[in-house]
Amino acid sequence: MCRLLGYLTSRTDPAERWLVHADRSLLAQASVTPETSQRDGWGIAWYEAGDRTHVEKGVGGAFEPGERERFVRAAAGARPPLAIGHLRHASNPLELPRASLLGPLNSQPFHSHSVLFAHNGAIPFPNETRPMLGIHEPKVRGVNDSEVLFWLLQRNTEETGDPLVGYVHTVEDLVRVWQGLKRPAIPPFSGLNVLYSRGPDELWAFCLWTGDHGSSFLDPERRYYEMAYLATSHHVLVGSEPFDAEKGSWRSLASGTYLVARRHENRIEARAGRIPLPDALEVRPLPA
Repeated sequence: MCRLLGYLTSRTDPAERWLVHADRSLLAQASVTPETSQRDGWGIAWYEAGDRTHVEKGVGGAFEPGERERFVRAAAGARPPLAIGHLRHASNPLELPRASLLGPLNSQPFHSHSVLFAHNGAIPFPNETRPMLGIHEPKVRGVNDSEVLFWLLQRNTEETGDPLVGYVHTVEDLVRVWQGLKRPAIPPFSGLNVLYSRGPDELWAFCLWTGDHGSSFLDPERRYYEMAYLATSHHVLVGSEPFDAEKGSWRSLASGTYLVARRHENRIEARAGRIPLPDALEVRPLPA
């Protein structure tokens, strides 16, 4: 169960405050309790000149000696207008030794050309899903099920030209894999909370989960997978939970909903809505 941060601004304000300094920063979420510590890797991504992605990754917990210093340096270097941060608590559907799960290839965010992606959740059948990746299947380099999800979403988005439609097709594909396995008791995914960007002027956030996974790390009134966002005319911040204690200014991104934010010159325009999943889909989002 991982932690996510997405940030898009129309100003020169860096993401460092939310990554490191805020009272509920991404770094603060890395070690709230021993049981919820995010020990399996971290990553911070942003865009350089020419829309080139820049990704810094670690293989241990961002709060650990040595890793903390690297995380803080990466946060200080993250350039506006867009940044994505990720803390990893590894899922292990392939039942591999823990040492095999770690390493830069398995830490997030994942990237390809101008695309950035980060995921919280798990897909339990990554090997059975890989044939659906098409030409992207050989690009899977690690053993992280989230990387399989990344390339599946990338294939569907490239084919449709629309991340929202691509996400819907990705959910349908995962359900199709589950159906092909004769509908095992384990659902086709636990969580499909995703941050996705095709360039420095656009940020998507998707929230969808199945089952009950308890409460969030810092607020027992919030469900674990329930995302939150803060939107103004000059920036949008979205993540696994609010990044400061001023809860009244944050809005919920519940299961079955999405947020898209775009930068237009000196302003940010953000819109939230329901993910248009087919009524016939067997796995439905939990009610808001």
